[in-house]
Amino acid sequence: MDNQRVLFVCLGNICRSPTAEGIFRDLLAQHHLTAAVETDSAGTHAYHVGSPPDRRAQEEALRRGIDISDLRARQIRLSDFDYFDWIIAMDSDNYSVLMAECPTPVQGRVHRLLDFAPDAGREDVPDPYYGGVDGFRQVFDLVEHGCSGLLRTIRQA
Repeated sequence: MDNQRVLFVCLGNICRSPTAEGIFRDLLAQHHLTAAVETDSAGTHAYHVGSPPDRRAQEEALRRGIDISDLRARQIRLSDFDYFDWIIAMDSDNYSVLMAECPTPVQGRVHRLLDFAPDAGREDVPDPYYGGVDGFRQVFDLVEHGCSGLLRTIRQA
């Protein structure tokens, strides 16, 4: 597998996309692929630039043995579309924003996370921000499922 670059994207980059980056980093470590795949996360909006992941996202990740406290929110940049091989939106709304901003020649790099988990029974990872702890648990489960499928796809590419 050649070196790959993966960017996870949600709205503000404090809940779903840092959770996805943390889960994916953990999967890469389990498969001894950390050196082969670079990861990052970003938001389509600049609401939380410089902030750590939401406390509830961090707590759910830690409960499952994953530390995401080192991550900091940032907004997606135009240069990301050229740099990253895989740009993974957490939902259809953010996917639409990304496709509107993405240069036509590289639009094939943009995907929704749950496209890699067709048996998840849904297309979008819901935003847990305004909900309770259960929403973060559900997000973690969905993201874990999508990240596993994404890793399988990248390994086959």
